[in-house]
Amino acid sequence: MTPEERDALPYRPCAGVVLLNPQGLVFAGQRIDSPVPAWQMPQGGIDAGEKPGEAALRELWEETGVRAELVEKLAKTTDWVTYDLPPELLGKVWKGKYRGQKQKWFLFRFLGADSDVDIQTEHPEFSVWAWKSHAEVLESIVPFKRPVYEQVFSEFRNWLR
Repeated sequence: MTPEERDALPYRPCAGVVLLNPQGLVFAGQRIDSPVPAWQMPQGGIDAGEKPGEAALRELWEETGVRAELVEKLAKTTDWVTYDLPPELLGKVWKGKYRGQKQKWFLFRFLGADSDVDIQTEHPEFSVWAWKSHAEVLESIVPFKRPVYEQVFSEFRNWLR
């Protein structure tokens, strides 16, 4: 794909969730579809007609089993955060329709118990999960998404310990 062809592709609208437990640690799951350890926070596409906040709560439920009544919204990113796919993935994921993602991120406080988390969902995305410091999450994310996480954590820094 040429740079011009890549630049002509749109970004996929997506919502992401930073889920904080009472100790100030962040939920992270290891992707089930990655041959190497690749941890990330819950995130996914925004459906047609869906608002970003609705998508964030839906993705949280679909990926972690955490229900909306078990979280309290603390903040959201002021603007969309974008990333481009690396060349080796461009044209291969999302049926080649997108150059990357534009994401709206939400910070939620988790009001439940660890037993309320269930990653064995209808379409599991994570093989294991853990509460991690935001620094540990940054260390374990795939490199091309690291700038996104850095920006999100910077914006939410007042809530992160």
